Amino acid sequence: MLGAHLRRLREDAGISRTDAGWAIRGSESKISRLELGRVGFKVRDVEDLLALYKLEDDVERDRLLTLAREANNPGWWQRYDDLTPNWVHTYIGLEMAADLIRTFELQFIPGLLQTPEYARAVISLGRLEEPLPRAEQDRLIALRMRRQEVLTQQRPARLWAVIDEAVLRRPIGSKAILRNQLEFLLDQSRRHNVTLQIIPFSKGGYTATGGAFTLLRFNDADLPDIVYIEHLTSAVYLDKREDLDAYVVTMDALSIAAAQPRDTDRLLRAAIEALDSA
Repeated sequence: MLGAHLRRLREDAGISRTDAGWAIRGSESKISRLELGRVGFKVRDVEDLLALYKLEDDVERDRLLTLAREANNPGWWQRYDDLTPNWVHTYIGLEMAADLIRTFELQFIPGLLQTPEYARAVISLGRLEEPLPRAEQDRLIALRMRRQEVLTQQRPARLWAVIDEAVLRRPIGSKAILRNQLEFLLDQSRRHNVTLQIIPFSKGGYTATGGAFTLLRFNDADLPDIVYIEHLTSAVYLDKREDLDAYVVTMDALSIAAAQPRDTDRLLRAAIEALDSA
């Protein structure tokens, strides 16, 4: 966010990246990295840039300097850095800042809607050869539960999740764990800031055969949407316009293919009944 504001101020002032870099004893590439938010901010550098850009609004100047200080503070998720890779930290930071989170899942319940028991079962699936010690599992579950606060904070994010019906039928962990998870989904789907859609088996095939992905949107016109795709040992972040357009179109198509949100309650109850009768 800070980088986007600095870029706008520089462009409004008609100053090149090269000249801006010279002002902070750096290079054009350093300015580029700052504006993309890919390096840390020194308050002194931000002060020098704001002076170069002739920002005269004291309130805005103080706000941007506060952002610079906050940008260097470690997020609460950093305490789990011994258990999770850096690309997970990047995602959580973006997730916590997002205004709208749109996600598609075809294997698991989205992390923001998981119960602790279901989360433990999912975590265990990833380490079949060498199970994590119970204490480490507990910390990862605590991390996932803390992430869910993005939906309940003072200015909660909006979550729009589309999931395949197979997710509701696959007994991750056990039937009891899945049943409890489905009951939790019923409650969460009624939240004003949560939209849950299910693609029923009766729909047949649909787009997005490439797998799960998440689209993050921010409440700032200067910040582009970001697509997050997680792989086994890494993750991809996409912010180029052509990539974003393709995934937005795909997400819209998935929403159209899925049953309407008003049908979610019925489909969840049907899955619970099928589980009870199995």
